[in-house]
Amino acid sequence: MIPDCIGNMSYSLSHIDLEKNNFHGEIPENFSKGCTLQSLRINNNQVEGSLPRSLSNCKDLMLLDVGNNDLYDTFPNWLGNLDRLQVLNLSSNRFYGKVDSSDVTIFFTGLRVIDLSGNNFSGYIPTNIIESLHAIREGHEKKDESLYMIFPSLDGVVWYAQGLSFTTKGLEREFQYLLTSWKAIDFSSNQFCGEIPKTLGELHSLIVLNLSHNCFTGPIPSSLGNLSELESLDLSSNELYGRIPIELINLGFLEVLNLSHNDLKGFIHDSYVGNSGLCWFPLSRSCDNEVNPARFDGDDDDGLNWKFSILLGYGCGLVLGLSMGYIVFRTEKPWWFIRIYARVQQKFAKW
Repeated sequence: MIPDCIGNMSYSLSHIDLEKNNFHGEIPENFSKGCTLQSLRINNNQVEGSLPRSLSNCKDLMLLDVGNNDLYDTFPNWLGNLDRLQVLNLSSNRFYGKVDSSDVTIFFTGLRVIDLSGNNFSGYIPTNIIESLHAIREGHEKKDESLYMIFPSLDGVVWYAQGLSFTTKGLEREFQYLLTSWKAIDFSSNQFCGEIPKTLGELHSLIVLNLSHNCFTGPIPSSLGNLSELESLDLSSNELYGRIPIELINLGFLEVLNLSHNDLKGFIHDSYVGNSGLCWFPLSRSCDNEVNPARFDGDDDDGLNWKFSILLGYGCGLVLGLSMGYIVFRTEKPWWFIRIYARVQQKFAKW
């Protein structure tokens, strides 16, 4: 078990890292009022019980990682008073209930990464939480000029946010060092419901957004097209319906888009598996009474792309036909060509 002295020593410690061990039992509840902790990592153990409320005494806490344990608790909205908190990982535990911030005035204003995946959270995502994420809303660090996320300790030694694992672009990835430009929200594999908040589109420096495997309903908000830095968007395995917003083509850095297993309809832009209402190529189902995809939402570029594809197809067919004709008459043995042509005619006649 984690000894109680850990909590008693929190007034003189900057970093506690107990990850990837076999600790069990509960996290000590005795973090002192003069707590100087900047990072606490107890991920990948067998820790049980609830998250100790005394952690609210650690006003300098920047990183809290308790993922992959067996914690059973409600959402720790009381952590919202820790305005220096930048990374919060509660993934793969047994947290439950609604994410509510009604009794917290300041709510995660410095948060850059929040991972709630693999729990039993339910209800709506409160818009006031999203509106309070100022570090993601207002941060505009250039990716090529971004700095490593660091936590200076009391003795002057600089600690880096390193060895952190997050699911991004469909794969779990361990970051040797975490950059300050890395902004991620992962609410996947819970029981969140209702519509996806439109205010998510105001988180302009967000890089990863994963809301998959929940119970979200309604259309995909077109405001997500404002997430100009987004590289990975996963909305799969929900109950979303309607069309895929054309505004998503504005996401110039997007590398992974997964919209599979919803109830989306209309022309497709990307992932489509499991959506029975979708139509047009590469699906076999035709789009009856739909507008020409070459004129989809009045996008001239898309129309030009379709016309170019058609012309390219005709051109390739012409070249192939001339080549076959040349070979036939060059060899002066067209009998095999005539037989193939006759069989093709019979097939079409039967069809």
